[in-house]
Amino acid sequence: PADIRDDAQARVRSAPAPITDVARLCVCDLLVAQCDVNCCCDPDCSAEDFSLFTACSVPVVTGDSQLCSQKAAVYSLDVEANPPERIFKLIDQVNPSIFCIHATNYKQALYLKSPQIPTPENFDQLLDKFGGATFSAEPDSWNLDTDAQNPPDANETSRYEYGVPVQTEDAFLRLPSPVVSSWCSDANPAGFLVNQATKCIRSVSVEKCDSIQALSMLFYINSSILASVFQVNITVQSIVVQSLNGMRTLLSSSDVLRLPMVLDGLCINAVFGVNYHITHTDTGEIIEAAAAFVLGAISKERLSIEQSFEISFTQENTQPVPLSGNPGYVVGLPVRAGFQPQGYPFPAAFLFSALALSSNKHSQLTILHSTSTQDCLAAQGARAPVLFGYNMISGCKLRITAAMKCQPLAQTLLDVLKGQSFPEYVASFGNSQARDVLDWVPITQLLISEQMISHTLQSSCQIPVSLGIEVKWTKYGSLVNPQARIVNVTATITTTTLKQLPSGRERIIPITSSVVFTDISSPAEPSYKAWPTIDIKLPFDFFYPFV
Repeated sequence: PADIRDDAQARVRSAPAPITDVARLCVCDLLVAQCDVNCCCDPDCSAEDFSLFTACSVPVVTGDSQLCSQKAAVYSLDVEANPPERIFKLIDQVNPSIFCIHATNYKQALYLKSPQIPTPENFDQLLDKFGGATFSAEPDSWNLDTDAQNPPDANETSRYEYGVPVQTEDAFLRLPSPVVSSWCSDANPAGFLVNQATKCIRSVSVEKCDSIQALSMLFYINSSILASVFQVNITVQSIVVQSLNGMRTLLSSSDVLRLPMVLDGLCINAVFGVNYHITHTDTGEIIEAAAAFVLGAISKERLSIEQSFEISFTQENTQPVPLSGNPGYVVGLPVRAGFQPQGYPFPAAFLFSALALSSNKHSQLTILHSTSTQDCLAAQGARAPVLFGYNMISGCKLRITAAMKCQPLAQTLLDVLKGQSFPEYVASFGNSQARDVLDWVPITQLLISEQMISHTLQSSCQIPVSLGIEVKWTKYGSLVNPQARIVNVTATITTTTLKQLPSGRERIIPITSSVVFTDISSPAEPSYKAWPTIDIKLPFDFFYPFV
């Protein structure tokens, strides 16, 4: 009826300004900084992405459905355009129900306000307000023009998600890095749970070194990290001083800040490197931050220095373990490995092995590292980490004499190829944890024997001459953002029959070690099905009288 329509239009004209901007809402935007398939409201999608969409998964985006009037964002695809385009419209949507909300005048109910922490200054005020048996949480006035408390902005976020910049009081935690050239740019934010290591060149002047902010320790620790109801200060964990000849000395105390200054024509206490270490909870809340500095001296002749920066994240009450991806492996990062402790009746936990070298503390799969002398006996203990996606081959030469005993020689060669403690398992993902038993792939070990290499010698024995590791991996997860996952690892030892040499004679045998990565991902199935075909022969005059 006309009167009802007039009332509805009047309500639209008198409606207050909307609080929620529906043009910025997107419920199907699930991937961080990536385009979601068929999500027409995803701000990360470009025109090229929209041209590949088949439909809009969320065609209409609205706010509160109980409002009498509100804006609605309508998304659709123009499939007739070449290429197809996305169409966006912002329309007024009127609620026909007589029981609708005219205005959301209680703005404090639209967000969760952080509780006020008692302090010696406000304790009496909080006690008077909340100390009784009952208290009222209603605002003092319901007037629409009353200035409500501003909702917390993005800087008061208490919990972080993967890749989100770590925010500070003024902006974000800086991790300088090279952008276009090798020169340092301070506009690179540190992403949460993103371990990074960068190196860049910084222009310096000894006369002005005390005024260059990037050379001062304060530049990297003067801003507190925003956490939940409190701010986390960045503490100085250690200070290492580097001399002009490169010698480094760890200072016994890191309580005193060392600021850059000019002394005897040198700029001392200049920052050469910063290593951040962030501790967080399992819910993504930062609870501790520390920085380790490397300070050095700059002579007058130098116009630039190389600075190095690194950041790592560790969950509280856990041992820090370097990751090789999150979750899938990243090409060029080490393959993580370990072994199951003896005495466990079932694979309840995994311990990370040292893997052939005590210095290899990062639990990596390793192979023989080639040396300049190519002597296998001298190369024992030299290992190189296996990097995901990199096919590798290395080797050495073994000089065999008649005085060598077979069994000790075979064991020595096995240690050269496999290392002192060859792992039993490999992490299927780059971030697999030791407690997640199903995330570890057992290494299958095979033994293959070759033919004899000598027919004139008297007695024979088997010695290992090569180790071949094949790593099979697949693309796991969404086709838009596939993750590399290791599904099978096979280590094959090849042995050769070696006979005893006559006295005074010697022989040189090549020993090789190799790694091959094989992608066994299945090709994506097409979204359409081929039309069925009929294999028949038509009569010769089927189309008569047409040709």
